[in-house]
Amino acid sequence: MGQPITVVEKRSHRPGIVRFEINRPLTGMGHERFVRGTAVEGHRPVDELARRILDRGDVDAVHVNGSVITVDLAKGAAADGLTELIRDLFLYYREPSAPNSGPRVDPPAEVPA
Repeated sequence: MGQPITVVEKRSHRPGIVRFEINRPLTGMGHERFVRGTAVEGHRPVDELARRILDRGDVDAVHVNGSVITVDLAKGAAADGLTELIRDLFLYYREPSAPNSGPRVDPPAEVPA
């Protein structure tokens, strides 16, 4: 359930920096910066995305401005899997066989009347 986000990955001329352009704004016109080792507060989509990216452990910082996400990778880290992580932000129910799908979340069972 939910719609995948269209993601275009763009390499930066600076090593260790990867930029992603997506088809919907996450911050409006504002800037949001999240740094490894700092708790991500809030429940907005941009907060959840930052948590997921930082939880990988190989990212130093995430900056989001509208529909552009800039990821500062830790030294020697690769951007593998980031595109899929961003694309799946709004997907709630996934098939277990899908790559990088994470655990399957089943809808709540009906309560007998």
